Amino acid sequence: MTALRTTVIGSYPFPGWLEYAAEHLEDFGADDVAELQEDAVIAAVHDQVAAGLDAVSDGEQTRLDFNLGFYGFLEGIEQGEPPRLLGPPAHDQRAKHRIVGELAAPRGLGTVEEFERLRRVAPEGPTLKVAVPGPYTLAGRLLGERWEVAEALLPIVQAELVALADAGCTEIAIDEPSMSCYAHKEDPERLVDLFNRTVEPVVGRARLSTHLCFGNYKARAVAPRRYAPLFPAFLDVAVDEIHVEMASRELAESEVVRQIAERADAAVGIVDVKSYYIETPDDVARRVRLCLEHAPADRLVFAPDCGLSQTARWAAQPKLRNMVAGIRRVKKELGM
Repeated sequence: MTALRTTVIGSYPFPGWLEYAAEHLEDFGADDVAELQEDAVIAAVHDQVAAGLDAVSDGEQTRLDFNLGFYGFLEGIEQGEPPRLLGPPAHDQRAKHRIVGELAAPRGLGTVEEFERLRRVAPEGPTLKVAVPGPYTLAGRLLGERWEVAEALLPIVQAELVALADAGCTEIAIDEPSMSCYAHKEDPERLVDLFNRTVEPVVGRARLSTHLCFGNYKARAVAPRRYAPLFPAFLDVAVDEIHVEMASRELAESEVVRQIAERADAAVGIVDVKSYYIETPDDVARRVRLCLEHAPADRLVFAPDCGLSQTARWAAQPKLRNMVAGIRRVKKELGM
């Protein structure tokens, strides 16, 4: 692995024209929609490549949301409506769906098509990364006993991971932010077991990572912002890289970086996606130096705290540029 590697979690802000088009799809034909999607991915990839990232995503430009869009691929559910539309943003403004039959995804979850589009438009050089929500997170908006729903979703997610590996995707993120959000009241060892059974067929077939944060709907957290309840149990997740949200809390609990680096690469969220303060290269370099007190350079990866979809593009662009610039400054100090 490249020492002090730079990457993203997955999502990136939609261009304004894409949001407008999504609200007026009746004016577009199938080929028009395909063109919109590809152009949006090109824009997201451009910003990431221009920033100088080592690994890039498609910005999840063809998804309604990090995980909400996947419900459209599922059979056996009846789509619900949000119980509240007005007032301050919160999770009760997102719909929950009833399970009315056996859960299945005969067309898959669409990520193979996302990867193929990304591979088609991305330049040579950066690693191409695809993120898939894990079954526990994906179960979050489906009504029913959560563990039972997650178990029903496990083979669907697992099949998607296998399909991605078969398609040649060499970096897959199985993101489980709901695990970190609710580990304070769930059995963390049970969560790890669910995760490891999900990824078992693709271990060793691709670089696997997972993203653990405290929620980011409309830049709002939904959980106690402490990693202590996850560890040491989560050191046993079967991945090459564990990503933790750190910048929003000024690297509180930074000692967890040391714990992670003893078992896997520690990916540190080093710019805050919930704030419109634009971190300077000096800010980033200072945080990188702190991380180096806990782990060697070849065990450290840096990214934003979470996906950038909830951050305006005018802020996402300089946050990524300054993130890379600050890390390059430290690399130069280290003679790398």
